Order: sequence, then structure tokens, then C-alpha cells
Amino acid sequence: MRAADADREATAERLRAALNEGRLDLHEYDDRLRRAYGSKTYGELDELLTDLPGPRPAENSLPAPRATGRSGVADPGPAAVSARNAWLLAVWGPWLKVALILTAVWFVSQLGEGEFEFDDYWPIWVLGPWGAVVLYQTIQGLAHGAPERDAERRRRQQVEREARRRAKRELPET
Repeated sequence: MRAADADREATAERLRAALNEGRLDLHEYDDRLRRAYGSKTYGELDELLTDLPGPRPAENSLPAPRATGRSGVADPGPAAVSARNAWLLAVWGPWLKVALILTAVWFVSQLGEGEFEFDDYWPIWVLGPWGAVVLYQTIQGLAHGAPERDAERRRRQQVEREARRRAKRELPET
């Protein structure tokens, strides 16, 4: 049977736990993680976990039912919502900062003139085209799973940092 993204994510989580427990070294973890995200079937995912303790791979081979909302569409879990929000903030954050700065400059310049003319909002010449590009990037990113890939990249970096710290602590002092 073909595996879903949620199954690959669950396998990656088990591999992360094995790395944190010291059952896998960083090189083996990286290799298995790459293979997990490249797996197409449950069998390929099960091969990555057979020598690790915990629930047997066969127990993971059936897709878990997803919770559905009132619309009948699967609700994203809190982790997915958090990943999407973090990604959106990373994409739109620079634009929002510049928008606030330029609007503040425009506002102060309007105060100096003594009257507010919103038809003279010059920051639109910077914010408009840039906003259109960021909107396009957002739509494409959401359509192609960029928030999930970004969250996984961040998790991998965190695991690698923790493994390096643990390795440093375990080195004998000379």
C-alpha cells in the first residue's frame, strides 16, 4: 500500500526519537530520514524501523483516520497549523516590517504638511509590487507544501544541534 505524508512524518518522528535515545548515530539517522521521505510504500517505511524498539512497524502500516471538521474536510493538526503560521510569518515578515517603517515615514511627512491626503500614499510604489511577489510566493508555497518542508528542515537542524551538543559533552576532556 502507498504511504501518505503523515506516515512518512510518523516514521521521521520515530527516527528522531531513536537518535535522541542514542540508538542511531547522526549519519545513520540522516540516511534513514532521507530514505523515509523518499519512501512510497508502507513496506519501505517499515524497513527503516524494524531494528528499533517501540511499536512494531506492522502496527503503523494502517493509515490513521484523520479528524474532520464540520465541512467534512480533514482538519490540520496543531503542529501543521503552527508550521504554516511560522512559515507565513517568515515569508511576510520582512514585507510587514518595511510596510510599517514606510507608513510611519509617510505619516510623519503628512503631519509636517498639516493635512492627510491618502491619494498621496507613496509607499504603495514599493509595497504594491513587492506584496504581489510575496503573495505569489505564498500561494505557490502553500500549494506545494513549503510550510511542512520548512518545519521539517527546522526540526532536523534542531536534532543535529542537540546531537552535536551531546557529542561535545561526551568527549573526554584533555
